[in-house]
Amino acid sequence: MLEQFIVGAASDLDQGRLDLVSRQFEIGYTTTRPADIFEDPSIDAVVIATPISTHAELAAAALDAGKHVLLEKPMAHSVEQCDLLIEKAKAGGKILMVDHTFLYTGAVRKMHDLVCAGELGDIYYFDSVRVNLGLFQHDYNVVWDLAPHDLSIMLHLIDEAPVEVSAVGASPVSVGPKELESIAYITVRFASGIIAHIHVNWLAPVKVRSTLLGGSRQMIIYDDTEADTKIKVYDRGVDLEPVTEKEQIYNRLVQYRSGDMFAPKLERIEALRAECIHFAECIRTGTRPLTDGEAGREVVRVIAAADASLRAGGKPVRLD
Repeated sequence: MLEQFIVGAASDLDQGRLDLVSRQFEIGYTTTRPADIFEDPSIDAVVIATPISTHAELAAAALDAGKHVLLEKPMAHSVEQCDLLIEKAKAGGKILMVDHTFLYTGAVRKMHDLVCAGELGDIYYFDSVRVNLGLFQHDYNVVWDLAPHDLSIMLHLIDEAPVEVSAVGASPVSVGPKELESIAYITVRFASGIIAHIHVNWLAPVKVRSTLLGGSRQMIIYDDTEADTKIKVYDRGVDLEPVTEKEQIYNRLVQYRSGDMFAPKLERIEALRAECIHFAECIRTGTRPLTDGEAGREVVRVIAAADASLRAGGKPVRLD
């Protein structure tokens, strides 16, 4: 429990789960009706951690009731639903925040600091892998389940909007009534030439959480499964010899640069705790959250485009 909050109530459709929560934590009351919490004038803010298909409806009801909302990722199942929630939050003067937890980790914070300080030079690419065995979902595919993490990190580190998304996938194993992709490869392009590639998979024998961020000066490897050295910064890359004559272009030499590697010291903080403290601070001061509705909408915009590309056999989808 955080000192910034008093947990007044908890709601779940499963009474057994509510009984378990009541035994483990100090909670004012429990209910199987979310409306009981929305209608309670003593409740200031709600946290919604439910299936994606219910996010928009529950968050809209909470905002209509005058509550601040922390909403699990992804924010909603369509850009239109995101727009509706953003407008409701603005109209009511309430904080709408999305649970992109990785942006509150010491590792991603350090990566952001290095990028903003220009340590990497020009960003060339973002490459990530997020795979494990399960957990299979019944109502949405692996893109909606796993990709929000990497997309939120990508959009946080690359300071420009993507312009094109394509995706291919397969559903060798599907547990729902319809085939849902359990493996997918997403490619995101930016106007500046930056390219991003994200691999998500429910059928991997081991858990992999890795990101490679390449720049003209330095490159970063981020491995979230590492206990201590989650980030390694490499002073490695390629340099092209300058040329003065047109015909020399064909004789231009590529020089490979292989410098030192270092593992920067990271802020030791539990990401979910930092996120909740930030939520409380935003409510108290009216500060715009790091992962506000607009940030959540941008992630959903890319996911929706990737999903559309999957349906179209991998055809690229342009983003307005």
